[in-house]
Amino acid sequence: MKQTAIPLSRRSALQLGSVVLLLGVRHLAHGATILAVRVWPSKDYTRLTIESDAEIKAQQFFLTNPPRLAVDIQGVDLIPALRELVAKVKSDDPNISGIRVGQNAPGVVRLVMDMKQAMLPQVFTLKPVAAYQHRLVFDLYPAQVADPLEALIAERLASKPEAVAPAAEPTPDHDPLGNLMAQQSGKAAPSAQPPAPAIAAAPRPPADSAVPVPRTVEARTDRLIIVALDPGHGGEDPGAIGPGGTREKDVVLQIALRLRDRINQQPNMRAYLTRDADFFVPLHIRVQKARRVQADLFISIHADAFFTDRPQGASVFALSERGASSSAARWIADKENSADLVGGINVKAKDAQVQKALLDMSTTAQISDSMKLGGAMLGEIGAVGRLHKPRVEQAGFAVLKAPDIPSVLVETAFISNPEEEAKLRSDGYQIQLADALMRGIARYFSRNPPLARNRAL
Repeated sequence: MKQTAIPLSRRSALQLGSVVLLLGVRHLAHGATILAVRVWPSKDYTRLTIESDAEIKAQQFFLTNPPRLAVDIQGVDLIPALRELVAKVKSDDPNISGIRVGQNAPGVVRLVMDMKQAMLPQVFTLKPVAAYQHRLVFDLYPAQVADPLEALIAERLASKPEAVAPAAEPTPDHDPLGNLMAQQSGKAAPSAQPPAPAIAAAPRPPADSAVPVPRTVEARTDRLIIVALDPGHGGEDPGAIGPGGTREKDVVLQIALRLRDRINQQPNMRAYLTRDADFFVPLHIRVQKARRVQADLFISIHADAFFTDRPQGASVFALSERGASSSAARWIADKENSADLVGGINVKAKDAQVQKALLDMSTTAQISDSMKLGGAMLGEIGAVGRLHKPRVEQAGFAVLKAPDIPSVLVETAFISNPEEEAKLRSDGYQIQLADALMRGIARYFSRNPPLARNRAL
C-alpha cells in the first residue's frame, strides 16, 4: 500500500468533523460491503480489523504532531457499520484515544485515528481464510517499547526491598527446589527445616529468600529463573471451538494465568506471558519474546480438537528434527502452525525473512532438553487426568523452534470432546492442571539445574 505524507488542512479537518454527523444515515457500499469491525487493544499493540465481502484498498499517511493515522479506504461509502468501529475504541485503550470517520470523496471513506503516543503503524490486507472473508488490518505499535526483561528484574527487586545478597551455596540441608519436589511427591525432604507449604497455596517468598538451585549446581546462580508461558491463539484467532461454544484462546489464557501465579510464588522464579489478554501474537513473535527475556523454559498451552468428539486426554509435544513421531502429531502441528493464517500477519513486514530464518534454527541439545521437560510434565499431568499418549510426541511446531530454550507444547485436553470441554471450563480442573504443570517445571529443574549467567539477573 502506498504511503505518503499528506497534511490535513484546517478546512479539511472541519469538513471531516461535520461529516461524522452523517454516521446515522444509511449508505450503500461501492463494490464492497462491510461485514464486521473489530478492535483488539493490548499494551503490545492495538489491532483494528475491517472485514468485507470483497477486497478493499487503503492509502495511509501518518501525522506526528499530534500523532494520528489517517487512512483513505477506497471502494466503500460511509455506512452505519463503521459507527461500531468508533464506539469500540474504549478510553482505556493504551494506544488509541479515538477515531473519526467521514466520507472524504465518492467511494472513499477517511478514518483518522488519534494516538496516545508516537506509533509505528502497519496497514495490510488479508485474503479469506477459515471463517473470515477479506480483512483490512491496522496494527498500531508503540514507537517506544519497554524492555520486558527490565520489567521482570524490577518486579523481583520490588519483592526484595533490601539489597540482594549473593545466594548461599546450596547444601544437603538447604535445597529449596529439592524440598519442593520432595513435598510434592509425598516424601520427607532431606532437611531439618519444616516442610514447605503446598504449592497451590504457597505464600509470596520473603525478601531474603535464597535462589532455588539444586545442590548439584556448583556455581552460584543468583538470578531470575524465567519461564515463558505461551497461551495459544488469541485475538482474531479463536483456536478450536468446543461443541458448547468454548473458545480455546479463552481457556488456555485462564490456565496460563493460574500457572503464572504459581511460578511467581517460587523464590527467584518469574513467569513471562507472551500474551496476557485477548490479542493475537504471531508464532515467530512468541519465540522472539521468549528469547528477549532470556527464558529458561518455554511452555505453549493449547486445547486440542479433532474431527470427531471421541478423542480425549492431554498430550505433550516437543520439536522434531526428522519429522513427526506420528500422523496425529503431524496433523496437530500443521493445525497449530496455521494460526498465523487465521490470526493474520503482515507478510510484507521488513523483518519477515529474518524471522523465517530464526524459525528454521534448532539444535539437538534444545530438543534433548525439551524431551526431558516434556517427560517431567507428562508424568505430572497424568496424575490429574487421562493422557492421550503415554509418551512425549514430536513434530515440527513453529512455536517450539527457539534454538536455545527447552520448549514444549501442552495440549491440555480435547476441547472437541464435550466431557473434556466441560472440564476445561471448570475451576477445579484448571487448578489441578496448573498445579501439575508447576510440579513438572520443578521436577525438570531438580534434575536439570539452571545454569549460571549474568548476575544482574
